[in-house]
Amino acid sequence: MTKILIISDKNLKSSKIKKTVFSVLKNKRLNMPRLIIVIGGDGFMLQTLKRYKKSNKLFYGINSGNYGFLMNKFTKKNLLKNIIKSKITSISPLEMTVSKKKEKIKCLAINEVSILRQSRQAANLSIKNGGRFLIKKLVSDGVLISTPAGSTAYNLSVHGPILSLDSKKISIAPISAFRPRRWPGKIVSENSKISIKNLNPFKRPISAVADNVEIRNAIKIDVKVQNKVKFKLLYDNSKSLQKKIKLEQLIKETS
Repeated sequence: MTKILIISDKNLKSSKIKKTVFSVLKNKRLNMPRLIIVIGGDGFMLQTLKRYKKSNKLFYGINSGNYGFLMNKFTKKNLLKNIIKSKITSISPLEMTVSKKKEKIKCLAINEVSILRQSRQAANLSIKNGGRFLIKKLVSDGVLISTPAGSTAYNLSVHGPILSLDSKKISIAPISAFRPRRWPGKIVSENSKISIKNLNPFKRPISAVADNVEIRNAIKIDVKVQNKVKFKLLYDNSKSLQKKIKLEQLIKETS
């Protein structure tokens, strides 16, 4: 076997699958030297993608978690065939720049950027797209900026829209909006530059979260799609990421 990196989460189920994958592939000819096999759940895949963001690798995920939206179902019998016939899906992350009192911090988000109230009081936010206000004052528990790949995750739970992978859009969805109560959010171009400002940072602090990385006491958050970064995920031929997104759309429409 051409040397392939196989990494897994630390739980027992992931470790068992890793041993099985290694035993299946060790004597097989698999000419994919850029391949990383990732065994775990969606959270572990997100961590791994960011860890290897400069590697130009291909990532084949095997689910050992719960839903595993970014992963493939594990089947020992068809593992080699599924990897060889898998299709590449390329996605770009969001780049979040958080301005605090004395510093700026940058993070990547593959699914979403979450702006969340940090205390018992609702957040007071203004949201701009470039130099134009989308909303001058939103009183809410927060707001969510989602990629198409992440639109079926937290975004869907707050009643945000499901976006197809080729939509070239990002979603901005309020979280428990209080004023205005019926602000529906926005769908904007992937070329947008979103700026979210905390209108009362001392009395109503907020956190900014890029997937699972939290930065507290944010004053201003700038978000854009970082097209210079491309994550290349492999999916079984019959269960592409696009098909998973379309299935979620059907479930939402019929529920």
